[in-house]
Amino acid sequence: MSTFNPIAETNNFIVLDKFNKYSEVNEPSSVYQSESALEREFIEDLKNQGYEFLSNLTSIEAMFSNARVQLQELNNMEFSDSEWMRFRDEFLDKPSDNIIEKSRKIHENYIYDFTFDDGHIQNIYLVDKRNITRNKVQVITQFEQKGSHANRYDVTILVNGLPFVQVELKKRGVAIREAFNQVHRYSKESFNSDNSLFKYLQIFVISNGTDSRYFANTVKRDKNSFDFTMNWAKADNTLIKDLKDFTTTFFQKNTLLNVLLNYSVFDTSDTLLVMRPYQIAATERMLWKINSSYLAKNWSKNESGGYIWHTTGSGKTLTSFKAARLATNLDFIDKVFFVVDRKDLDYQTMKEYQRFSPDSVNGSDSTAGLKRNIDKDDNKIIVTTIQKLNNLMKTEGDLAIYQKQVVFIFDEAHRSQF
Repeated sequence: MSTFNPIAETNNFIVLDKFNKYSEVNEPSSVYQSESALEREFIEDLKNQGYEFLSNLTSIEAMFSNARVQLQELNNMEFSDSEWMRFRDEFLDKPSDNIIEKSRKIHENYIYDFTFDDGHIQNIYLVDKRNITRNKVQVITQFEQKGSHANRYDVTILVNGLPFVQVELKKRGVAIREAFNQVHRYSKESFNSDNSLFKYLQIFVISNGTDSRYFANTVKRDKNSFDFTMNWAKADNTLIKDLKDFTTTFFQKNTLLNVLLNYSVFDTSDTLLVMRPYQIAATERMLWKINSSYLAKNWSKNESGGYIWHTTGSGKTLTSFKAARLATNLDFIDKVFFVVDRKDLDYQTMKEYQRFSPDSVNGSDSTAGLKRNIDKDDNKIIVTTIQKLNNLMKTEGDLAIYQKQVVFIFDEAHRSQF
């Protein structure tokens, strides 16, 4: 028996290889279902998947009170009333924050050094990215908020008390674009009003029962159109459109938290990007392959690697960037090399890596700079060209890095001469 088999059986992908659609094993849903009936069924399905339903959370003060309870639980501490108000004003709901600042607090600055009234300092986490199961998911419905207009939102998913996902539903037979237009209107009228925790929204979900889509919360005009909405899918790109199926897969707690916290990118132009299912599938399988090759002690062979086929314009650089970043979190990996052809090291890619790791990109033509970057202990990611890497390995016969656990991600494998 191959040594891979036991490892292969333990993979836990969120983009599924196999999934039996509800509509294929049950009678199809009735042609007519009111919006309120669709919403009730959706809430019941979420409750059955372990979401806590807060039936009476309908005001902003109730939302703040719940957020206080959830953040205290996550951080194993308690705020006094005065400390909580200070934490709100200094960090959680800072008056000057817009939705860009709020997204930054989820993706980059999610730990805040808070000084308590007695003078001691503690890191307060908004989310736990290392142990995703510690994040609490709750669901509320028909939350009312006033901005330039009063709006009532269908279904909101809270993570640690903060609204991260907004779901807008339309009854079967109504064009799904109407739900998109409604989200767009709420964004203009009330989501981003003063003292609104809805500035923390990361993802919108829209559904008319028979078609369900998700998209990122962004103010970028060129990204804020119906064209950027996405269906969830299986690993073979079979679309998962019916709300029942979408809820079972996308809203499975572990899947949703991974999409929010691991498979989203807040880029250098302050745009929030949520990855498409095929990008997540590719990233998951790369990480699994790295892990399984390490556990099987099967490195430095063809079968310890693999390739991902991406068509032009499908976002391969985002996929490889995310895979490289997540690979640096693996305890047994010493360095991740992101290797590109000389002419492919574009400015935007360099900026993304430099923000993540300031010393990761070495733009000069000398191999000395590359060697210096490799030697830095606090620098787990190296961006280099295949030409420079080749020169280094030809001229340096005995480097410490040769004996360490290293991942190579080649941006365009077909162009590289190995």
